[in-house]
Amino acid sequence: MKKTYNMTKEGVAELKIELENLVSQRKSVSDRIKTAREFGDLAENAEYSIARQEQERHEIRIGEIENILKNIKIIVAPKNSNNVRLGSTVKLKSQSGSTKEFQVVGTVEADPMNGKISDESPIGKNLLGKKEGEMVEISTPAETNTFKIINIS
Repeated sequence: MKKTYNMTKEGVAELKIELENLVSQRKSVSDRIKTAREFGDLAENAEYSIARQEQERHEIRIGEIENILKNIKIIVAPKNSNNVRLGSTVKLKSQSGSTKEFQVVGTVEADPMNGKISDESPIGKNLLGKKEGEMVEISTPAETNTFKIINIS
């Protein structure tokens, strides 16, 4: 059974750019392997080993991205939704008055440092299905806080 990857249009565009960059680097990596091969004995040739490892990492990542792009489902941001869903941007207010904003995205696109949380993460799971005005408890390794959902877009 194929896995479907939920992604926003922006996330798909970012992946396509990454794929183009990796594919464009194939020639330079190949040239480094060729040059390193000329240094002699491959068993003791650190430059050759490093270049081959880099090529392997590139090819693995290219394969991953191609697989993801073949199996994506575009997340359509919900309009006028009362509930938090995949694609929703949620603004939360803590009891101390500070606010946080998260967009609920698929796992491939998750970037918590930039406010994109996975629907499969503990925070994402706690937010899904909640309504504006509801309280939600969010646990992180450091602490547990209660937030009020003040806006869903």
